[in-house]
Amino acid sequence: MSFRIDRGLFKFDFTDHHAILGVPVDAGVNDIRKRYLKIARRLHPDSCKAENEAEKQRASQMLSKLVNPAYEQLSQDRTRAEYVVMVGRMGKRLAGEAANVQPQGETAKQLAQSGGDLDHSYKTALQKLAQTQYESLSQVLEVTAQISELNMVYLRRKGGSGVATPMMSDKRPIEDRTPPPPKDGPPPPPPPSSVAEPYFRRADELIAKNQFAKAEIELREALKMEPNNSRCHSLLGMVYLKQTPPKVTMAKVHITQALKLNPQDPIGLEGKQTLDKLTQKVAGGKTTTPPKPGQGKPAQGKPEDKSGGGLFGMFGKKK
Repeated sequence: MSFRIDRGLFKFDFTDHHAILGVPVDAGVNDIRKRYLKIARRLHPDSCKAENEAEKQRASQMLSKLVNPAYEQLSQDRTRAEYVVMVGRMGKRLAGEAANVQPQGETAKQLAQSGGDLDHSYKTALQKLAQTQYESLSQVLEVTAQISELNMVYLRRKGGSGVATPMMSDKRPIEDRTPPPPKDGPPPPPPPSSVAEPYFRRADELIAKNQFAKAEIELREALKMEPNNSRCHSLLGMVYLKQTPPKVTMAKVHITQALKLNPQDPIGLEGKQTLDKLTQKVAGGKTTTPPKPGQGKPAQGKPEDKSGGGLFGMFGKKK
């Protein structure tokens, strides 16, 4: 299924990721994440409100082929830094090719002729378009094209200077934001940038407060969005183990699934060790449990009970 757009920055063979997400070209990482989550909930198969299966499939493809790649580009520091440089160069190019920057949409035409505060006019117009961008699948590409035309006009008028630098959301240089690896082992894997991430983060905070039931709810919601997220499975398994009494069976299901998806999942491996200890403890307890009446050898000094006790004794002696 094709999602071709040939207006705005797209007509310069440039993929306008900002337009796809409906955010300004100077948007920070937090705003980009919030916008992505809102779009993902609307398009994801588990939460999409499409009227029929064909529409649902189109929404899913739009999410995977259009929205997810845009978010991946803009959410990671290094890829975003590279993209920002390209956007800045595009702005300088547009400033020198004013004749080629002729928008079709009325909103972009008004921005091209507007005076006063350019930044305010640009963001107000973009926000208005973004509100309707993903309300109907049939208009997504058209509204995205209109937003890209806004970006085109804005960059042309700013000469590329309106683009957010990679340090907008964090004043430290990129290399200083990477935590040093621990001395006693390799660095932990970075958390995935995904639609389930906010649920995972809230669950982590609830676990720290020993609010395991609420953490369970957050992780179950996360798994609705991403059923194959090993981290969510492993943490949910640990939540079940920490509850009183521990839900061992449910914990085993999710920890097993986590290690199936990622055999090196650190939380899953820790959960498996905890499960093994619980299993050994239960097994050890069974070996020291005294036999019930009617089972095994009769106690010394007491006559054997011949009254038909146990299961068969429930029906009395056979006459």
